[in-house]
Amino acid sequence: MLEVDEKQPASTDSTATTSEDAPAQPADPDTLWGVGERRRRFDALGRVRGTIKYVGDEPVATDTAHVAICRSTRPHAVIASIGIDAAAAVEGVIAVVTGRDLFAEYGDRMYTGPAFADQPALAVDKVRYVGEPVVAVLAHDEPTARAAADLVHVEYKDLDAVYDIDAALEGTDYVHAELRPSSVFADLAHLSGVRDTNVNYEYRQIKGDAAKAREHAATTVEATTWAPPTHHVTIELPVTMAWVDSGRLEILTTTQTPSYVRQTASDLLGLPLARVRVRTRALGGGFGAKMYDRLEPLAAALAWKLQRRVRIATTREEAFLLTTRHGAQVTGSLSADSEGNLVASTADVRYDTGAFADVGPRIAAKSGMVVPGPYRIENVAVQSRCIYTNKVSAGPFRGFGVPQVTWSHETLIDELAHELGEDPYRFRRRHLLREGDIATMGTKMHSADFVSCLDAVAEAVGWDAPTPADDGPIRYGKGIAVGMKAVLTPTVANATLNLNQDGSATLLISTVEMGQGADTIMAQVAAEVLQIDSTLIHVVQADTDATPYDTITAGSRSTYHTGNAVRLVAERMRDRLIEIAAEQTGAQAEAISLTSRGISIDGQLTTTLPELVHRTFGARGATLTTTSNFTSWWHPYDKATGLSEKVTEHWFASAVAVRIGVDTRTGRIRTQHLAVAADVGKALNPTLVEQQLTGAAVMGIGHALFDQLVFDHGQMINATLLDYQLPSMRDMPEKMTPIVVEAPHRDGPFGAKGVGESGILGVAPAYANALRDACGIRLTRLPLTPESVLAGIEESTR
Repeated sequence: MLEVDEKQPASTDSTATTSEDAPAQPADPDTLWGVGERRRRFDALGRVRGTIKYVGDEPVATDTAHVAICRSTRPHAVIASIGIDAAAAVEGVIAVVTGRDLFAEYGDRMYTGPAFADQPALAVDKVRYVGEPVVAVLAHDEPTARAAADLVHVEYKDLDAVYDIDAALEGTDYVHAELRPSSVFADLAHLSGVRDTNVNYEYRQIKGDAAKAREHAATTVEATTWAPPTHHVTIELPVTMAWVDSGRLEILTTTQTPSYVRQTASDLLGLPLARVRVRTRALGGGFGAKMYDRLEPLAAALAWKLQRRVRIATTREEAFLLTTRHGAQVTGSLSADSEGNLVASTADVRYDTGAFADVGPRIAAKSGMVVPGPYRIENVAVQSRCIYTNKVSAGPFRGFGVPQVTWSHETLIDELAHELGEDPYRFRRRHLLREGDIATMGTKMHSADFVSCLDAVAEAVGWDAPTPADDGPIRYGKGIAVGMKAVLTPTVANATLNLNQDGSATLLISTVEMGQGADTIMAQVAAEVLQIDSTLIHVVQADTDATPYDTITAGSRSTYHTGNAVRLVAERMRDRLIEIAAEQTGAQAEAISLTSRGISIDGQLTTTLPELVHRTFGARGATLTTTSNFTSWWHPYDKATGLSEKVTEHWFASAVAVRIGVDTRTGRIRTQHLAVAADVGKALNPTLVEQQLTGAAVMGIGHALFDQLVFDHGQMINATLLDYQLPSMRDMPEKMTPIVVEAPHRDGPFGAKGVGESGILGVAPAYANALRDACGIRLTRLPLTPESVLAGIEESTR
């Protein structure tokens, strides 16, 4: 049974209500459930009981056209012909639409994508992976649409396909004829028209002379690590509905990027932004699977072309074909001098982005810059490439490519410690970056307490305690790893705050609530500034007609970016209330403050917020409104060296330690204890932070021991939950310890940073390092399946 050991003391909420809609109210009016409080998530009971309404729960209008998709059966082929007559003749079918039909309507605008305009809503003339949408069938009900889609007949002329990154780099077959940068990432414009390549982006980091330093080093270790593509497996399946209302396009969809979807639909249809509306509901998980171009471009194109309401709902099997995590191969080395100092790090990183680039170029750069890890190293040579292949497109997945490179650098430093005869924990600690150090990409470190994270997990699992002796075929071991990630920078967040006359408030932001608790902590931030009960603040779900622009809900950026926007908007409201109080009372603004009970002048309560606002407008139900913006900034890295004095707004620091038992008869790994720590700057809600750390670590266990997508000549062969193995409750650690480390960030909201990705970064290498400690074998390919463990043990005994 899983035992969760929370290193932060928990508080008991004795005021919890039985109503799933009513928030827990504080018994003491001075208890505001603000910053630092362990407030229960506002939607906790609704999510557990299944009463929250998701997009797929939206009532379906009788005039809705349900969309089913005929998908490619070839990895790379020319579309010779499409037979749609049989499908069109099915009773109940409304229309059958091909990529050529859409191209005739929208031309090149139908090619979308955040980095490159390489993704058609439906394939035009050519398919690039097994499962690519080719034909859309619209019918009065979903079963009819799916049955008709099965009757579409497509003739193909096969082309040579590119199945892996090595072939993509060495061969003469190209997934795309040329690179076509989109307008979203302006820094890629120089790649326009580049031909005869499967590499759509390359990042290099050059510091010192790594080749020379390695040549003169006393000890060098090398490894080629492989992290396979994996699937997000969100509980809620993607669904999109689109319709036209009075000449405006309306979209209700499962997306983490409503502002991006709005812009994409606007560009696709040639409409001003004011004529496109995008809304979301609470998401049943995201992890990157519901970002950028998924179902929305096709839904928008069909709704506008046919001028009717359409609905696209995916099956579980179809969800596997929408996006994956990047498979990544890293060939790296790490060198030390005779005193054990790290002197050189080299890496060749190859991200398999599949048929479409998606956000792969950003992943190649943002993750490529941390390939050497959170260590002091004077000489670095990194090449990180994003590579097309004829497989399902890869996109962002919890960690934005960093877990794949953490797998490499934590394998190398662990092996180097063993080569030098040093303790892996203390060897890491000796070389970790500290406050004020310059990281390998040229940026000074601030609020990234790697040392405290490492110390905390080592202490939690009893690193210095004796490892149990072999118990028959069971061997025991311990492993440790450190993670380092940059937050997405630059990005933009906005907030609008309506203070109601009764003292409650409505907060409008476009951060999407997808289970991470964003709505709860944003209310806590605003409440802390205004000194009101955070349970009286309602956060509006993203709606581009009402909520202001936000770049994205991803990359653990919302706590810092949206949190700062919320802090600023609340401060503006506070200042306005003080100004109004000064006008009404004649007191100096400096003498006025907000308290939990109302307006105070020179420490004396004079009036409540409801009374103040009522006197201002002379009416009940009135509102005060303020707005704010927060935009982070960076220094773009040098194109030749990859160095920048400020490449990110802030860093995530984390560490993982595990104790495991390995059954040498079966190869199965059992986890006795897993500890995960992260520096979050300031825990705005410690309970939610611990839940995020635990959830990320559990997902990391899946990636370490189970998760992998398997392809055979471009065909995904385990795209069902019968074949795609995930960890179950029986695979959970006997004990799990989430640990909150707080090194406040000077610019964070109350010192806070994000946390959602931190807990996953070091999990896989910690397990592999523990396996080496237990069995003396070094595995470099994930996942660590029983078969691979047994093969490693057998190899070591030859």
